Amino acid sequence: QVRLVVSGGGSVQAGGSLRLSCAASGYTYSTYCMAWFRQAPGKEREGVASIDSDSRTSYADSVKGRFTISKANAKNTLYLEMNSLNPGDTAMYYCAADRWRCSSLPWWRRFDNWGQGTQVTVSS
Repeated sequence: QVRLVVSGGGSVQAGGSLRLSCAASGYTYSTYCMAWFRQAPGKEREGVASIDSDSRTSYADSVKGRFTISKANAKNTLYLEMNSLNPGDTAMYYCAADRWRCSSLPWWRRFDNWGQGTQVTVSS
């Protein structure tokens, strides 16, 4: 059974940085897509960034150039480095994983495996 544990959220001022981590266990797929999503109050969950087993990455336009997704295979951990944060990035952030490749940001409903959310709050 896949288990995803998210950590690293918090509160920062605009312009600041945070790094989110998503530790995966029970996950032995040689083919996979892992992604970060976020959801602000009253809004639909939206894709932030994804990476697959071919190391292809995709980003939402709103975070390109500011966020970086990466995966440490030895630790089976997914990361999201977030720089130049602004209040529009305030949301609950989730990681997700599944056993197919993704060359572009997938729709969140495609994923069966989710970590718990972590709150990111950016103040102006």
